[in-house]
Amino acid sequence: MEHFIVSARKYRPKNFEDVVGQQAITNTLENAIKNNHLAQALLFTGPRGVGKTSCARILAKKINQQDLENSEEEDFAFNIFELDAASNNSVDDIRSLTDQVRIPPQTGKYKVYIIDEVHMLSQAAFNAFLKTLEEPPAHAIFILATTEKHKIIPTILSRCQIFDFKRIGVLDAKNYLKKIAEKEAIAADDDALHIIAQKADGAMRDALSIFDRVVSFSGKELTREAVTQNLNVLDYDTYFGMTDLLLENKIPDVLNAFNAVLAKGFEGHHFINGLASHFRDLLVAKDTATIQLLEVGDTAKKKYLKQAEKASIPFLMQSIEKANQCDLNYRASKNQRLLVELSLMQIASITFDGEKKKSANYIIPATFFQALSPAKKKQTTTTSKTPEQPDVKTTPTVAPAKVVKERPVLKNIGRLNKQPSKYSLKGFNQQTNVKKKVVEENFDSHPKDAFDEQTLQTLWKSYVDLLFKKGEKSMASIVGTDLPKLQGKFTINFTVPNKLMEDQFKKGRPKLLNFLREKLNNYGIAIEVILNEKIEKKFAYTPQEKYNKLKEKNPLLDKLRQTFELDL
Repeated sequence: MEHFIVSARKYRPKNFEDVVGQQAITNTLENAIKNNHLAQALLFTGPRGVGKTSCARILAKKINQQDLENSEEEDFAFNIFELDAASNNSVDDIRSLTDQVRIPPQTGKYKVYIIDEVHMLSQAAFNAFLKTLEEPPAHAIFILATTEKHKIIPTILSRCQIFDFKRIGVLDAKNYLKKIAEKEAIAADDDALHIIAQKADGAMRDALSIFDRVVSFSGKELTREAVTQNLNVLDYDTYFGMTDLLLENKIPDVLNAFNAVLAKGFEGHHFINGLASHFRDLLVAKDTATIQLLEVGDTAKKKYLKQAEKASIPFLMQSIEKANQCDLNYRASKNQRLLVELSLMQIASITFDGEKKKSANYIIPATFFQALSPAKKKQTTTTSKTPEQPDVKTTPTVAPAKVVKERPVLKNIGRLNKQPSKYSLKGFNQQTNVKKKVVEENFDSHPKDAFDEQTLQTLWKSYVDLLFKKGEKSMASIVGTDLPKLQGKFTINFTVPNKLMEDQFKKGRPKLLNFLREKLNNYGIAIEVILNEKIEKKFAYTPQEKYNKLKEKNPLLDKLRQTFELDL
C-alpha cells in the first residue's frame, strides 16, 4: 500500500506566492529581502494553522538565495535551525543556542534560528536570551513564532519586529481547497468546500485536515450532503425550512422541526446560534450594498436572496434580538430545551396579526391552533343513514359568507381576557357583557370533559406552587387560603374572607381559569367568588398562634410544656 501523505504536509507552501490569505505580510518580507531591510529579530504571531512556521521556513531559505547565484536548488538546510520551545524551554537549552550563534555559516550569508512556540520558554530562559536577541552577530537572524503573544515578556517584544498573522477568510480557504481538489481529481461541490472552510474557523491546516477526512468518507465525489453528514453540522436547508415555518406562524411545526434537530444529536445552543447567524445573513441579503458580506456559495446565495424578500427588516431585527437573548441565558438556564422552544415560539408570533397590541414576549395561544387543527375540521363531517342511501357521508352546507364571519372568532381566542378600551364609554359600560359573549361564542365547540372535585383541588394546589415559583407570592397566598368546591358540573365556588382579597382574586381569575381549562380539557368552567367575612382565621402568624394551633391538634403538648417549664 502506497504511503499516504496528509494534504497539510503535501501542499505546505514552498514560496511566498503559495501562502494563503497573508499577502500583506508576504509582500513586506519579500520587499525587506530585496531592499536589504530585514530586522535581525522577527516575531510571527497569530492563530494556529495560518502559516507562521511556513513563512518562517520560506524566509529562512529566501535570505540566503538572494546572495548566491544559481541557488534555487539549494535548501540551505545547514543554515536553518529549528527549536521547539515547548520541549526545550530551559536555561541550558537557550545557553546552548547562544553558543551556536557565534559560529558563522559555512555556505550562504546568514544563519536563521526559528524558535517555535516561543511563549513556552521559562522566565529564566527569556532572561538568558535577552542579550543575544538585542545584539546578535551580523550573520544571525532570529524568527520567533507563537500563538499567544500576551505570554511573552515585554522586553522580548520590544526587541522584535512583530508580524500579526490574521485568520484566513472563508473565501480564500475555499478557493485554495478548490485548487487542491482539482489537483487530486476530486469533484467537489462549491457548497461542500464552503462548509469545510467555515468549519476550519480561519485555520488552513484545519481545513486541509477536514478535507482529507471528508474525502476518505465520500471518495472522489464531494457533496454537500456528505460533508454535513460527516462533520455533523446543520446545513443551510435546516435554517431555511425553520425560517419559513417561523414566518408562517406555524408554532406546532416549528417545535416538531426543533425536536428533529435535537434527535440528530445537536445541542439547542448550537442551533439557536446558527439561527441567529442565518437571520443576520438574511438581513445582509436585504440590501445590494451589503450582499458582499454574505460568505456563502453561489447556490446558497440565491436561496438567501429569495427568502430575504419574504422576511421584513423589523421581523429580522426582533428575531436576532430574541435569539441573542436566548444565547445569553442558555448556560444559566436549568431547562435549556424549554428556553429555546419559548424563544422560537416568540419569534413565530412576531408577524401574527391576530392581536392589535402585543407584548414583547407575546406567544400565539395554543387554542388558535386547536381551532385550526385537522381534528376540529373532521368534526364538521357527519354520517347520515337513509333507507335509500345507507352509510353515506354528507357535509352540512355552509354558506361562504358565514365562513368569513366566523374567521375573526378564531383570532379572538387569544383575546378572551382582554379588557375593552377604558377610553371608550360604551366599552366601559358593556365590559362584562362583551367578555361573557366572547367566551360563549368561542368555547361552544371546545371540549368539556368531566372531572371530579379531588382532581380540581390537586390542580388548584399545583397552581399555587406555580405562582410561588414565578414570584407572585401575594396572589399565591390568596389562592391558597382555601380549596375550591365543585358546584354542579362545571361551576367552581371559591370563598374569601374579605373584600380586598375578593378584588385581588378577581384580577388574577382569568389566568387561573385558563390554567384549569387547559389542564382539565374543559372550556365550560366558571369560577364564582363567594365573600364570607365570618370565616375563622386559618393561618397562624405569631409564635402564640402557632402554639395554639399545635395544642388543638395534640392537647398533651401543653402538659409537656408545663412539665419542663418551656417557653414559647
